[in-house]
Amino acid sequence: MKKLYRSQSDQKISGLCGGLARWSGIDATVIRLVAVAAALFSFGTVLIFYVIASIIVPKEPFNSFSDGHDFY
Repeated sequence: MKKLYRSQSDQKISGLCGGLARWSGIDATVIRLVAVAAALFSFGTVLIFYVIASIIVPKEPFNSFSDGHDFY
């Protein structure tokens, strides 16, 4: 079972959308577009949940992210 982390390698603001994308297997751009649209149509309610989730969800450990490339 995969754990949900805020991404350190795929982040724009806090890394939450990048972490959700990696956790769910969906492209991060799609997650970000849905989050922006939801924030606009919910009159900011989703923005409050985003901030709370960014505080609660831990950042991924430094050695856990891997994009398939090994650097020596």
